[in-house]
Amino acid sequence: MNKRRLHNSLIVLFLTVSAVSMSAASGYTGAQIMQQVYDRPTPQDQSGELTMILENSRGDQRVRTIEQYIKEYDDSSMKIMFFTAPSDVRGTSFMNYSYDEEGRSDDQWIYLPALKKVKRISSGGSSDYFMGSDFTYDDMGQRTPGSDIHTIVGEEVLDGRKCIMVESVSKDTDYMYSRTVTWVDPESWTGLQKQFYDEDGDLLKQLTVISTEEINGYTMITESVMHTIQKDHRTMMSLDELILDAGLDDSLFTTRTMTRGVR
Repeated sequence: MNKRRLHNSLIVLFLTVSAVSMSAASGYTGAQIMQQVYDRPTPQDQSGELTMILENSRGDQRVRTIEQYIKEYDDSSMKIMFFTAPSDVRGTSFMNYSYDEEGRSDDQWIYLPALKKVKRISSGGSSDYFMGSDFTYDDMGQRTPGSDIHTIVGEEVLDGRKCIMVESVSKDTDYMYSRTVTWVDPESWTGLQKQFYDEDGDLLKQLTVISTEEINGYTMITESVMHTIQKDHRTMMSLDELILDAGLDDSLFTTRTMTRGVR
């Protein structure tokens, strides 16, 4: 079964009575709930136009457009992103390989046209922020449920949906976040919101799903925002022109393609 991170494509299982699903979910542990979120089926591949808006505390905005391609396998996934605008980032590309194998880190690369060189992102660079956004390189990859210890910490209604709140603490004591808390809708096993806490235990930032759209039987996240509360900086992401299950070729996801782009 294919797997994706919180901020990627989601299947919604429509249930007639929300109380039924909440009752069923009450029999799950925190680990089982996060496994359900992780295990939802997704398209075999997808492509789309991603708009990234960076907004600082004064309301000043920078807009970036990206071509994004994703391909899923039973035990891994590949993603490649090509920046198309503005001119100062055009030609930059990023690629991520994620694995379901517990304990195996993502492989990540970035290509900067000015250097004309593909650079591999080291494990030590995973806490760096991606292209000035509020997402770290670690956020851009995929985290397996087995990497954390999960505990149910409460319930809360978000946008009319009764969610289960699950706290996740990394088994790696050197991990950049001391904990995260995810609001999970048990009707769809969708994570609607996620909070990230820094090493001192203070709230650092929050990821919120703003909107979804059903396409070819899949419910895709089409808009989300990551808000770094400590700096009052936001990264708003919107996804358009989605094409699903088109049969993307493996040759698209290579370091050579990073330097040449999609032709």
